[in-house]
Amino acid sequence: MRSPLQFLQLITLSLALVVAPQASADNKAMIDGNTALALERLREHLVGAEELLDSAVGVLVFPDVVKMGFGEGGQYGEGALLVEREPVAYYATAGSKFGLQLGSQYKAEVILFMTEESLQQFRSTQGWKVGMHGNVQLVEPDGFDRNKVTEPMVGFIFSDEGLRNHLTLEGSKITRIAR
Repeated sequence: MRSPLQFLQLITLSLALVVAPQASADNKAMIDGNTALALERLREHLVGAEELLDSAVGVLVFPDVVKMGFGEGGQYGEGALLVEREPVAYYATAGSKFGLQLGSQYKAEVILFMTEESLQQFRSTQGWKVGMHGNVQLVEPDGFDRNKVTEPMVGFIFSDEGLRNHLTLEGSKITRIAR
């Protein structure tokens, strides 16, 4: 049998888990501003990023993906889907692994839809999961060659230190949110 104190602690923890994500959710203006900043940082980290961004039919940006949970935990971030450089919808990403080394202040993820078909398939799938509904070819920091793009979706993971390698988007679930 639980003591009244244990019961109160359980109720408090449950409320915190329900209320905290809502209280910290970003609004449209914050997501849009952070999205622009993340794309500016991507351009700084990758020669040729502007050309690549211009050739994409859609750009999904999660400007600040954060570690959440206890133990191994997971990750969560909110972002925007841009079409013709304008936000058209907002999404959340959630995954089971964070994979960012100590010392980094943030992690951003960007997915470029290089074909109209890949963008439409993404937009029409609820709970889109990387690896299940589509493959995203990650660009590694050692260089990018446009001629070596083999997938209709190209992804970037970067932090304040630049493009990151040995990370994955595999298993990340992306869900449309109301903002």
